[in-house]
Amino acid sequence: MHYRPLGRTGVQVSPLCLGAMMFGSWGNDDRADAIRIIHRALDAGINFIDTADVYSGGVSEEIVGEAIQGRRDDVFLATKFFMPMGDDQNRRGGSRLWILREVEDSLRRLNTDHIDLYQVHRPSPDTDVEETLSALTDLVRQGKVRYIGSSSYAGSQIVEAQWASRERNLERFVTEQPPYSIMVRGIEEDVLPAIRRHGMGSLTYSPLGGGWLSGRWRKDAAGAPTSAVRPRARFDMSTPANQRKLDIVEGLALLAEESGMTLIELAIAFVLNHPAVTSAIVGPRTMEQLESYLPAAEITLTPDILDRIDELVPPGLTVNPDDNSYGMHELTPEARRR
Repeated sequence: MHYRPLGRTGVQVSPLCLGAMMFGSWGNDDRADAIRIIHRALDAGINFIDTADVYSGGVSEEIVGEAIQGRRDDVFLATKFFMPMGDDQNRRGGSRLWILREVEDSLRRLNTDHIDLYQVHRPSPDTDVEETLSALTDLVRQGKVRYIGSSSYAGSQIVEAQWASRERNLERFVTEQPPYSIMVRGIEEDVLPAIRRHGMGSLTYSPLGGGWLSGRWRKDAAGAPTSAVRPRARFDMSTPANQRKLDIVEGLALLAEESGMTLIELAIAFVLNHPAVTSAIVGPRTMEQLESYLPAAEITLTPDILDRIDELVPPGLTVNPDDNSYGMHELTPEARRR
């Protein structure tokens, strides 16, 4: 596997990042099987693992921590904080109070003395970014965290955070974790250019568009999936946007077949082809799924194939707005004029 520089950190990571969201009750509740999947990924050359405190209520972190015992130095380990971890209003968010408390819990669950990349899972509408950066800077200086990153930050929020780091002499976000797939290309307009401009690395999530590009849902078998972590609107097959996605899947499946690859390989290779993308997060639930992802790391798409993809989904377009991870806080009624 050919490794890539993570922004300007000097760290080299694999083009595929193993996402651990499906390990635990959200996906695969068989711990032994989940650990086997992690070991297979490491043996295949993946050295980048991403999880979060909220995944299966902390169980994902526990599984990852158990799996990497004896191999910790071979893994660039990333986790995230921000999402609610209980009913208490202070057990969430980007405050110093929560960050300094939650990092200890993540370290315990991961069974490690440091986190390589500690990420804010979402921007906070009611917390000053300097508050978050200040707390994270202290963790870096204490040696509990090596690098810090953001997730699902808009282009303007990336720039604001970079400015605050320089202005206040704080650690800066060295990575961004945005959603990116053939179906969700909105970040090509401002997020990916901002990442490149500030020398950041990126680990993009959902390269299969939440399963749409796995080949599971086609026009002749478009049963809506059910999942506790998938918003219903994104998979309502009666909406025009999702009907359009079914048409696109048919075109992409034909292109993949003509090009001698699977739809999964085409989808992941597309994400990895963008010069601002460091790694694509793949989140297998089964060993079979992991094996289907691995070949994509070695595929380079030709300009002709990329042009065909652009004809189906133009650059910068997110086909279904319900797939957008941005603006959730900014567009709530209390944040608007009405």
